[in-house]
Amino acid sequence: MVEITYHKEGNYYIPDLYLEEDYKKDYQIGKYGQQYLKEHKKAEYSIMLLDGTLRKHIVYTDIQAKEELEILMKQMLDKNPIAENLKNTDPFRWTGLMNNYKHSAEEIIYSELIYC
Repeated sequence: MVEITYHKEGNYYIPDLYLEEDYKKDYQIGKYGQQYLKEHKKAEYSIMLLDGTLRKHIVYTDIQAKEELEILMKQMLDKNPIAENLKNTDPFRWTGLMNNYKHSAEEIIYSELIYC
């Protein structure tokens, strides 16, 4: 637990709160990190915000989810390959199959990382 210190200004004690350097400041949090933030308890956020770990945790979750998506998509395509010529001959069917794989992989990611 973080101990909060105070300084006196006039008759009031003001907490010495400051934000630490942003973790991966240039990283744009994607949909998985935002969904994680949306799904979890707000009480946890205030503690993590005071600890300075909220952004780090959300960025880590987002990166981990994106990596997991790549791995799952590769595994699905290895087990159930889609012919490359299908992209040229029937692009709507190819897009539908790829979207189906992506949706299945995202369901796994949401159940393991986001909604846990």
